[in-house]
This record gives sequence, C-alpha cells and structure tokens, in this order.
Amino acid sequence: MDFTPTQDQADAAGLAARIFGDLSTPERLAAAGTGTDTELWKALGSAGLPGAVEETGLLGLVLMLEEQGRTTAQVPFAASCVYGLLAVAGHGTSDQRDRLLPGLRDGTEVATGAFPAQAGVRIEVETEAAEKGGNTGRLTGVVPWVPWLRDASWVLVATADRSLWRVRTGDAGCDEVELTAPWSAGRLVLDGSPAERIGGLGAYDDVLAMARTAFAGLQAGVCAGSLARAVEYTNEREQFGRPLAAKQGVQLRAADAYMDTEAIRVTAYEAAWRRDEGLPYAGHALTAAWWASEAGRRVVHAGQHLHGGMGADLEHPVHRHFLWGRQLDAYLGCGGELLAELGDVIAGSEGADTEEVGMTWARK
Repeated sequence: MDFTPTQDQADAAGLAARIFGDLSTPERLAAAGTGTDTELWKALGSAGLPGAVEETGLLGLVLMLEEQGRTTAQVPFAASCVYGLLAVAGHGTSDQRDRLLPGLRDGTEVATGAFPAQAGVRIEVETEAAEKGGNTGRLTGVVPWVPWLRDASWVLVATADRSLWRVRTGDAGCDEVELTAPWSAGRLVLDGSPAERIGGLGAYDDVLAMARTAFAGLQAGVCAGSLARAVEYTNEREQFGRPLAAKQGVQLRAADAYMDTEAIRVTAYEAAWRRDEGLPYAGHALTAAWWASEAGRRVVHAGQHLHGGMGADLEHPVHRHFLWGRQLDAYLGCGGELLAELGDVIAGSEGADTEEVGMTWARK
C-alpha cells in the first residue's frame, strides 16, 4: 500500500483547499442557510474539480472532500461525484456517459443518491417492455430523506432488488426536510416515476462502497477542522494565567480526538486506494464507514467540549462541525449494523462479482 498522492491528486487537493478556504468563510456559510453556495459551486466547476475526479480516482476525491470537510463548505460535492460522475463513468453505457458526464463534470448538473437504509423503506421497480432490454422502468416508494435532493438534477435510486435507477427530480416528489446539518435535503416520493437503469450486476455494491469511502473522507475533514479550532482556542484561552492547552486533561482529550481523526483518514485512504487499484474493497469501505461514524461522533463532541462555554454558542463556527459530524454519523449508519455487515464480509460473503467490478474499473 502506498497512499502517497500522485502529482495530479496533490494538485487537485491543493486547489480545492484554496477555493474552499477562500470562499467558505463563516459569514458566507451563515448566509447560505440550507442551500448550496452557488458561487462556490460555480468556482469548483470552473476550476474543473468535479471532472478531475475521473483522473484522480476515488483517492483523489477523498483528498478533496477532506478539504471541504475542514470548512464545512455548503456544496453537494461528495454526492454529485459519487452518485453521479463516478457511478456513470464506471457503470453507465456509452450513451449514458455521453449524455450525462459533461454536465456533471462542469457542475451544471448535480446528482445525488437514495440508498434507503431506514427500516421499512422499500423501493419497487416495474421494468417496461423486454424489447427495450429492461433498462427503463417506473419506481414506487418513499425515502424519508435524501441529502442535497433539493439541489439535484437527478437522483440515483437503489431498489429492493439491488439495482440502480436514475430518476430526474422533476419526475418525482420532493418535500423539504430539516436535518441536523444544514444540508439541502428532501423527502423523495416516487409514484410510478420514470427511470432508466444505470449499470448491471455489481453496480449497487460498488457505488455503495464508493459512497461509504467518500463520506468517510468528508468526515475526516470535518473532524480535522473541529480539532484545529479546538487547538487554536485552547492555546489562546487562558485560565489562572496559563493557556487551557497546558492542562493535562485538555491535552489528553485532544490527543484522543487526533488519533480518532487519523483512524478515519487512513481507513478512508486505504479503501479508496484499493478501489483505484482494482482490488476488492467492500470490507475496507465498511471499516472506514464504521470509524467515521463511531470515532467521528467522539471527535466533534470533543471539539465542542474543548471550547467550554463557547462551545454552547450555536453561532460559533465549531458548532457547524458538530452538526456536520453528527449528520455524517447518521448518514453512514449505525455502528452496530456496520459491524454486523463487516462481519459477514470477513466471514466470506464478499462475492466474486464485487471483485470483478474492481478489476473492470482498473482495466479502464
């Protein structure tokens, strides 16, 4: 394993860091509310960063998402790249790639994904005439919340039979919902909504593992940003003539948060690297998701706690990191469920289809 970024990956991450750092100020974030920062999204598209993911791979995307997480930038970068660009590039037909990728590359089109994990949620598909190859259908069901749905041009929906279908948001119902984090989320209502299939056998597993890896990378950045704010605050804030950072209890809490953040980062790097190398990575993606969920929650709580009374201020920038960390924890799934699924993978349930998907990507 070698997680050293290529020059292209390092350049893309550096450019992302500059754009996010320049445009995602606390004042702009507050003004964005729960919507996308359109100026920032246009800047990312103009810089070619969404399209660069095709060249930099999943590891390159994880590196850029870390930079987004540090600033909690209000854009659907992770969702559009994973559920849109990488899903279509890896599993779409030549016609679908020609139609869909240009808009995703420059940011004029935004995609998101509905992979229902909530108990009792089930999306059914009725495929149309066999002479069409079964690649068109109609979907029925409700997903309680989908991230960035209100900003999306289309959504990649996972159905009960583990197939993937593209539905234009204009052909589905979208009710606004309020989440823990100020994301532009919505309740997806499908009532015979027209859809086209994306990919075949193995596409579901690959896209789900990519999403887990990418959002874990985003969580690594959120945690790093939270910890950086806590370190700055405890070094500046004095108590009885000494900085709070000089106290052993503060140092231990910060050290634990740092180790947790590094665990999220390295497991996300490993899962992304394995996918880029064409190796099986479903178990590694689950490991990254578990760390991002369990450790991420600990880190953002520590970041807020280390701010003392300031951490209780809902307007303080560290509170955004807390909200994002908790939302990503919920999105990635319950730690116990992730561990149960990981146990199945370790026990040998990771099939040849998933491995073949990885090898196919590597050959491209």
